[in-house]
Amino acid sequence: MPRATNNVASRKRRKKILKAAKGYWGRRSKTLTNAKDAVTKALQYAYRDRRARKREFRRLWITRINAAARLNGLSYSAFMNGLKKNNIELNRKVLAELAVNNPETFAKLAEVARQ
Repeated sequence: MPRATNNVASRKRRKKILKAAKGYWGRRSKTLTNAKDAVTKALQYAYRDRRARKREFRRLWITRINAAARLNGLSYSAFMNGLKKNNIELNRKVLAELAVNNPETFAKLAEVARQ
């Protein structure tokens, strides 16, 4: 019985990896073994950094809120505690947006939080 190699499927697998490695430097984009390693590592970084991005943005928002709260005479924790006690449920993303683009509204929130 003749040997069956299933060329179509194996070529498709190789092309998929080389297409994903397009733009990589040197041998990492040309040879299958190196491209496979590079693509695998890139996917690991992508998975990890999708989670890290959430942490980084939260840190940025907290920094912005803290800076704006201090301009209004409050610390970050006192500001957030005051909002919570007054049942104002705005998330950090929205509060940071207000702090940067709408300082007068943020100042009103700081007044409410101060009471």
